[in-house]
Amino acid sequence: MARIEFLGPIGKEPVEVDIKNLKELKEIFAQDEKLKEWLGICAVALNDTLVKSLDVAVKPSDKISLLPPVCGG
Repeated sequence: MARIEFLGPIGKEPVEVDIKNLKELKEIFAQDEKLKEWLGICAVALNDTLVKSLDVAVKPSDKISLLPPVCGG
């Protein structure tokens, strides 16, 4: 199962999910009230590489990170 990491202020422990692509992950997270607010503003990294398409295939050994926006200088 793919491992999902939630970075920064999201404040959720990592989870493992059985998905085929990022679109399926978005559908799962849309049902979670806490995660729903982050879906539109987080960047997504697959194995430490930023991705933009929800059609990206996910393998069981993959690591997905949700990266919230940050402020700073």
